[in-house]
Amino acid sequence: MNVQINSVSFKADQKLQDFINNKMGKLSHFYNKVLGSEVTLRVDANEKPDNKIVEIRLLIKGSDLFAKKQCSSFEEALDQAIEALKKQIDKHKEKLSK
Repeated sequence: MNVQINSVSFKADQKLQDFINNKMGKLSHFYNKVLGSEVTLRVDANEKPDNKIVEIRLLIKGSDLFAKKQCSSFEEALDQAIEALKKQIDKHKEKLSK
């Protein structure tokens, strides 16, 4: 699966990019009709500890799935966003089977 990583106002290090690619690769095994994905990383300007934002747009034929999570680390936010996308994929599969 093609994973496009965009980091807004900072450069994501290689370790974070590898983590994202690894997790997104596992998501493509969960549903094989994924065309690609766009992952956007942002740091919220406020001083709260949970200021890391991850947005994932999953490109699927016919529709896109989207999840946005905010946590204290990008890794935690990514894990939560992927869990949300798994639920959306399950609903999408159910919808297709009807």
